[in-house]
Amino acid sequence: VRDDILEGLDKREHPLFLALNKIDLVKKPALLALSADLTTRLNPERVFMISAVQGDGVPDLKAALAGAMPAGPWLYPEDEVSNATDRMVAAELTREQIVNRLHQELPYATAIETETWEDRPDGSTAIRQQILVARDSQKAIVIGKGGRRLKEIGAAARAEIAQHLGRPVHLFLHVKVNSRWDEDRGLYREIGLEWAD
Repeated sequence: VRDDILEGLDKREHPLFLALNKIDLVKKPALLALSADLTTRLNPERVFMISAVQGDGVPDLKAALAGAMPAGPWLYPEDEVSNATDRMVAAELTREQIVNRLHQELPYATAIETETWEDRPDGSTAIRQQILVARDSQKAIVIGKGGRRLKEIGAAARAEIAQHLGRPVHLFLHVKVNSRWDEDRGLYREIGLEWAD
């Protein structure tokens, strides 16, 4: 654990819960030593030893976090699951399929721009999305041999988007190289992110 992170946590104004993850991968003596060291340095309100993958300790952590939250009014109607637009959700569902298939080859190096969105008279929706990557080599990875990987991504994303919208979807994807896509403030806004100066 980096000292600068620990120093920042030491200056906190709010109670601290310490969650040590991946306990299934660490021998018990080392885990207990780390827990003792961090408890001494940070003085957390509670310590949770969890394995997020296996679910060990996660229910206790979730319950403690929920219990620590102040009561307040509902900010959204009960049936509203997101404040994101359908365009933003569709882009994120496509990006999710890319990450699921290429997580080791292309981590976090893509953005999805929804170029057009057309609700058709037959009740379906036609969506054209551009997958932005930084390099030609990344474009080749996304497309795959003979376009196979892009077709797989498109089919899976289309099914997810159709399920989200509750209607048939025609999804058209293409890949574009733009080495500076991550510097585009407008794109950041479109995909629901805030630009940090």
